[in-house]
Amino acid sequence: MGGVVNLARAKKQAARKAARSTSDANAAKHGRTKAERDLEKARAKKAARELDGHRRETE
Repeated sequence: MGGVVNLARAKKQAARKAARSTSDANAAKHGRTKAERDLEKARAKKAARELDGHRRETE
């Protein structure tokens, strides 16, 4: 036979567990690692640099 269970505490634990699983799913779906963000930033800087290199000089 089990011991006494505080229902309010059990509900809070269940809610935290559900929120954690939801947030983990969202992070996997939408999140990117820091390395991926840095790589994207570096590629954007390179593309901007190359574009500026092709500009014509105007008077």
